Amino acid sequence: MNQIPPYRRNRAYITQFTSTQLHLRNPYVVAFFSFAYPGFGHLLQHKYLAAYILILWELFINNLANVNLCIHYSMIGDFETAKEVINERWLMLYVGIYMLGIWDSYRTTVELNRQYILADREDAPVLPIVLGSFGINYLDKRKPWVALSWSALVPGLGHLYIHRIITGFFIFGYTVAILYYGHIPLGIKYSMLGDFEKAKEVLDIQWLLYLPSIYLFIIYDAYTSCVELNKLTEKELSKFLRLNYQHPNFEFPVKD
Repeated sequence: MNQIPPYRRNRAYITQFTSTQLHLRNPYVVAFFSFAYPGFGHLLQHKYLAAYILILWELFINNLANVNLCIHYSMIGDFETAKEVINERWLMLYVGIYMLGIWDSYRTTVELNRQYILADREDAPVLPIVLGSFGINYLDKRKPWVALSWSALVPGLGHLYIHRIITGFFIFGYTVAILYYGHIPLGIKYSMLGDFEKAKEVLDIQWLLYLPSIYLFIIYDAYTSCVELNKLTEKELSKFLRLNYQHPNFEFPVKD
């Protein structure tokens, strides 16, 4: 006969490849990143499958509809060219999924925040270390500024630092593809040489406009994830010390 577990909600799930956890998030921040790039809001929530599908869908449909090109020409005031480059047949498919991503990420964040509050009150235990055939993952204190610095240097490395293996390699591969098809390293090279006209010629604007949203998100996510993992580590250690070393009759000091 199946027994009901003493804890209804887990605060975190640690595997060999990643650490998935509940923690408080700002719904507006999550919705903003979904607005900036579909899928990023879900990645902040650790809803990985939905996030990867939305991110790949954005790349697919944006290229077919030329949305980034339209944005580029609109920003420089060339509205006639913007209307010419946009592919309306694909744009109709773009809008619906785009709006769903923003709405769903906001709604789910509100609900997950409630789940976190309940899980935190239950004070469910967290497994601090996992060993397996492919690797070791464990809770420990890491430095958020190190995660931020590695992400700023090479997108994806900050996530590897905090042991988000799958997300780290996905982000790394995705960013490399954007850099390659946008000819961004060449653009940087010619800009450093002072040949700005050549830099503008080699850059592919459709691919280049993916980069700002991706770069900002990667830095933010690596930093905040490291902060939250540190909090989780402290909570796990605190519970262990209370259960094993604190006297059962200990009274906490109460301030008047």
